[in-house]
Amino acid sequence: MPEKYTWPNPDGLYCKSYCPLHPEVHNVVFDLVDEICSVFEADAFHAGMDEVFYIGHDSCARCAGLDKAELYANEVNKIANHLARNNRKLWIWGDRLIDGKTTGIGMWEASMNNTHRAIDLINKDVTICDWHYDRPDQTAVYFAIKGFSVVTCTWKNGKNAVVQLQDMVRFGQQATDELAPRYQGMMQTVWSGANSFLDKFYDTKPAIAESETECFKTLFDEIGNL
Repeated sequence: MPEKYTWPNPDGLYCKSYCPLHPEVHNVVFDLVDEICSVFEADAFHAGMDEVFYIGHDSCARCAGLDKAELYANEVNKIANHLARNNRKLWIWGDRLIDGKTTGIGMWEASMNNTHRAIDLINKDVTICDWHYDRPDQTAVYFAIKGFSVVTCTWKNGKNAVVQLQDMVRFGQQATDELAPRYQGMMQTVWSGANSFLDKFYDTKPAIAESETECFKTLFDEIGNL
């Protein structure tokens, strides 16, 4: 890491990624995964796998020149297969599986480094958490058609959350019998501390108009209306 980190930077370094081909990395990764699942008695594990900007890096002795989509897919499958040994399912964010250039969605909520082709290479038992915070992009249909169970994820824009919920309901109602069960509903993401969220939820601190708490309340009210 640079002595003083700033974003953006010439290296395009937003966050670090581990090398999936390092011979010792999975000893650490799988121990962590297993311990977390055990402590929380979980039958599913969300591995993240989002915002992977460093993969197949030119300076990596193991990965340089290799297909980024294959590297990404192989790592997803490796974690999914490990979890399956204990009857657990893998959940991941979906941004790396969307073509950011073709869709115009861009580098944050989609991929600009060719990992999107991994969508045809990963285990269909993986649940996709399809997050869109600035626009209610309808990519849940894409994931469902590709054979995945999908959850649409919102953050702090209540208007977007309502549209996303209505979309998910409509997708399920208008889908074939094969596609309909893949639309698994909505997730409210929270990126602040739990105390901050709950203080605003229970009105012990002033709420902000565009916030996780207000978005959740708006979403929950719309669920009640449905």
